[in-house]
Amino acid sequence: MKWVTRKSASVDRIACPWLIKRFIDPDAEFLYVPAPEVAAVAEREGALPYDIGGVELGHVDGRCSFESIILKYGLEDPALDRLALIVHGADVAADVNAIPEAAGLKAIAHGFAMVHGEEDHLKIALETPLYDALYAWCQHEVAKTKPS
Repeated sequence: MKWVTRKSASVDRIACPWLIKRFIDPDAEFLYVPAPEVAAVAEREGALPYDIGGVELGHVDGRCSFESIILKYGLEDPALDRLALIVHGADVAADVNAIPEAAGLKAIAHGFAMVHGEEDHLKIALETPLYDALYAWCQHEVAKTKPS
């Protein structure tokens, strides 16, 4: 399946490909284009648009795109829910203080964006281990809070 979004990705537009490849479609292909071209590319390529205004897999009802994808695909995993809180806080400026880890993820993701600019596929490759590690940490944290 192909997915399309705006180029010059940072938090949500890198976290979403990690989520999609890890839990939905390991063979997913991601297209990054100028924002005004997303709808046309989605139609021409048969790609699902995400993290752009007016789409189901975008910022809807207070959710960031990462959370919208979790909801749409029925992903039920307490560690993934915890990670979603972190991604949300890192992506939505008004909610950066909602969970302590969000500010750290925001700084790291924006740092990658500064260093690698529009090289969005490189950012996915470089940040995937970061999301793997953060998800592992979330699994550990969730396990600590489960009743025995």
